Amino acid sequence: MRRAFSLQTLLLAPSGMIFFILFLLPAGYFFVISFWRVRAYRLRSDTTLDQYATVLTEYPQSLIYTFAIALTIAVITTAVAFAYAYFCRFKTGRFGLVFVFIAIITLFGGYLTKIYMWKTILGSSGILNSALLILGLIDEPITAFLFSPVAVVITLTHYTLPLAILPIYGSLRGVADTPLQAARDLGAGPGRVFFDIILPQTRIGLISSFSLTFLFAAGDYVTPLLVGGPHTSMIGLFIQSQFGHRLNAPLGSAMSFTVVLCCLLVIALTALCIYRLTRPK
Repeated sequence: MRRAFSLQTLLLAPSGMIFFILFLLPAGYFFVISFWRVRAYRLRSDTTLDQYATVLTEYPQSLIYTFAIALTIAVITTAVAFAYAYFCRFKTGRFGLVFVFIAIITLFGGYLTKIYMWKTILGSSGILNSALLILGLIDEPITAFLFSPVAVVITLTHYTLPLAILPIYGSLRGVADTPLQAARDLGAGPGRVFFDIILPQTRIGLISSFSLTFLFAAGDYVTPLLVGGPHTSMIGLFIQSQFGHRLNAPLGSAMSFTVVLCCLLVIALTALCIYRLTRPK
């Protein structure tokens, strides 16, 4: 057993080292400097909680707004992803993997490509306004489509949807057909089968999909910058500003770790709610 344990440790060592160097070490460095100060554009190793106090006193509205947008995106994306994955698993027969592949292949379109695509669709001279003008439903282009929170929700939902489909489809693939057929033979209706058999077995997939989309939306700053407009002040924009323009790495790091902590709390509460709601009666 000792030799097997040593072999496993040896095999995991390269990936563990890469994870430590590329992820844990940089995260640890930024966590440390989040307690420092900047004076005359230079880092000073003065241990203080002032940066976190600044985040909580000067940026609470941005934090709340960010998590409201991210929660909206995560809920919509997870719901649509579940519906699509359910369709692929139970309604398409042997062609289910084909539909999953179609969803996954959209990821190769690129992140910025999808952002500019939605800018083209939602813009004043875009496809949507042009269609409404041709149909005579509006007299002039609607400018509220673009540079608004709605545009951010649509764009990020579109981009993260394939990422959310995969975990849910994996969970649904683990649902055996025999218990479903047995429940139907015993007189269980579609709703009973869904809530008592299917949904409890997809909890991990739901939580994974929600977490992926929520974390991505909460930390993104490119989409709010390009399609959100000046009124979509998500915290990612302020973090980017601290690192890129104001050269205040301690405050930017404090913002980042505050977002991470809040995200973990939201995900933990969501996971608890999902476990309780999907617990068989």
